[in-house]
Amino acid sequence: MKKVLHILGMLFLFTLTVTAQDWQTDLTIAKQLAKENNKLIVLVFQGSDWCAPCIKLEKEIWSTSEFKKYAENHFVMLQADFPRKKKNMLSKEQILKNKELAEKYNTRGYFPFVVVLNTEGEVLGQTSYKKTTPAKYIHLLESFKG
Repeated sequence: MKKVLHILGMLFLFTLTVTAQDWQTDLTIAKQLAKENNKLIVLVFQGSDWCAPCIKLEKEIWSTSEFKKYAENHFVMLQADFPRKKKNMLSKEQILKNKELAEKYNTRGYFPFVVVLNTEGEVLGQTSYKKTTPAKYIHLLESFKG
């Protein structure tokens, strides 16, 4: 029985790895990737373990196969997470990076808050959670290009 549970656990972790969104956590790296690949940066401020709209945005948009497939070719996804539960705490270095991002791009402390940036890190547009389809959310993010 333990062997079966171990195998199921490994399969679950493999599935999460295969289907997970490719999130960056460093603005410098995100800008570099955006420049190299001519992509927009989608910066997401979230409270992954306490913010209900953030969790809905993850479930209804970010984690869908439709969004992930599109984002892979068009966006560099940059995450600034602010978890509250001790088990989800980030490293001190990452907490500092996220606070610096918030001081620059989310001065009002909104959650979730989505900021679309160009390759230089300049704001093109901003939005938040919306009850919509992945296709319509993609269209909204793309509309900020101008």
